[in-house]
Amino acid sequence: MIPVYTGAPGEFAVFEEHRFPMPFAMLENAERKYAAALHTTPSPVRGAVLDDQWWSLGVEAGEGYTDLVLYSGPIGYNGKRGVAKALQTAPMPYTQTYIDMEPGRIIEKEFRVELYSIEAEGTAFQRPLYTSLDLYKPYDAELFTDYQTIIREKYRFAKNRWIDFGKGAEGFNMYDPSQGKSIVMGWCGQADSPGYALQLLEKDLNDEDIPGMIQRSLDFLSTYPVNAETGMFPVGFNGRDFYGGDPVSCGQAMYNFSKAIVHAREKGNYKTERWEKFLRECCEGQSRRILREDWNPRSTAEAFCIAPLVIASKLFGEEIYKKAAEKAAKIFADRHLKMNGCYWGGTLDATCEDKEGAWAAFQGFLELYELEQTEEYLQWAKHAMDVCLSYVVVWDIPLPPGRMADYHFRSTGWTVVSPQNQHIDVYGVLFAPEVYRMGMYLKDERLKKLAKVMYRSCFQLTNPYGSQGEQLQQTNFAQRGDMSNVHKLRGGYSEGWTVFWITAHFLNAAAKFEEMGVRP
Repeated sequence: MIPVYTGAPGEFAVFEEHRFPMPFAMLENAERKYAAALHTTPSPVRGAVLDDQWWSLGVEAGEGYTDLVLYSGPIGYNGKRGVAKALQTAPMPYTQTYIDMEPGRIIEKEFRVELYSIEAEGTAFQRPLYTSLDLYKPYDAELFTDYQTIIREKYRFAKNRWIDFGKGAEGFNMYDPSQGKSIVMGWCGQADSPGYALQLLEKDLNDEDIPGMIQRSLDFLSTYPVNAETGMFPVGFNGRDFYGGDPVSCGQAMYNFSKAIVHAREKGNYKTERWEKFLRECCEGQSRRILREDWNPRSTAEAFCIAPLVIASKLFGEEIYKKAAEKAAKIFADRHLKMNGCYWGGTLDATCEDKEGAWAAFQGFLELYELEQTEEYLQWAKHAMDVCLSYVVVWDIPLPPGRMADYHFRSTGWTVVSPQNQHIDVYGVLFAPEVYRMGMYLKDERLKKLAKVMYRSCFQLTNPYGSQGEQLQQTNFAQRGDMSNVHKLRGGYSEGWTVFWITAHFLNAAAKFEEMGVRP
């Protein structure tokens, strides 16, 4: 159900150009330390038999060689030709991708070939990534809604998600009330996020209800029971029971608690005793678990613990938290810097490499760099960031008639999810501030400009009530709606799934920009 390419003779991986966030295919020869990339200017095919038929781009492996290929429509992967990655768990037939040609027709296709040497295994993707940025220059943030409007509208929607189960159980609902009621930390509920974010945005939002919501929401979340041996905890409460618990959500919740405590201490107008007790219990257990000799994390999901452990080590003066963070970072660097083991596991509904897994490492490596100021941590952070950026769409994908085209939707700045879930979402807004910070450290203005676009572009399709759906179908892939016809998937918008992370990430990222004194 996931496209896989290992380079074995006979393998191929060829996809429609509109699937590529950065339109290039790249090959690395680690042993000989050189690489090649094929950059294209994506376009539909002239003379195509199918409606909305696009050129296709990819790789094909032969005996002792590999071709970078451009075709006028044929696609395929995992040993099957004429199939599209159209559903979360299965492909769909996508055939008849040929063209009619009469005498005298001219067919043109623009492409660029990039040949270059590399210094280390796992780094070849980085050069064409920045070449793609230079080619497409996705830097015009003024095309999109202004920052002040974004935080105002997203806060208005967040406030409408406030629920009260009684007896102090109150906070931000993960779901539209018609779909359920649960106060859920981390991915996908992010009920912990406003307790940090709204402290930084309070002055701009000018709402007297904010301090009370911050205090009461984090007070209640602090009652979630923590496993003393592992530092794990249930992440959801449905009015009756606590439930769930996973490394992604626990790590993200710990991060927001740590940031909330930092700023509450500075302000001095919040009671943080409960918050600090909860975070300490989490960090004690997580450190104990990570520092065991037999700790062997299944995926990069557990890298979400690195950043909060670093922050908590400073908050509480606990060297053991820092030691656990450093051990985790070293393990994930050893696994992923050579790219022979991909960053993965950062989402809850995919079982392959994803930008969220890379983000977990990026966030952790960057936090360690800011603590230690070592070049090694900075380069680790850049590698993980560049993997994150490889999911960022740098061009406006033309769309067929449909809801996205009706709204003149621009795809630049959005992020694709993973090889399994091939829609775009607003997740990139969450790490846009860290991209900006890396632009400062690396003295790269491109990253600063891109970060602003990533934040502001993703506000598109927000309705007058501040609501926004999760899944936009820029390619022939869907998870909701009528998925029976592959030719009708592209251009759709699944608006009804409005889990709270979509809103929370805008507020969380805005708070991180505010910390830097930056208005994207």
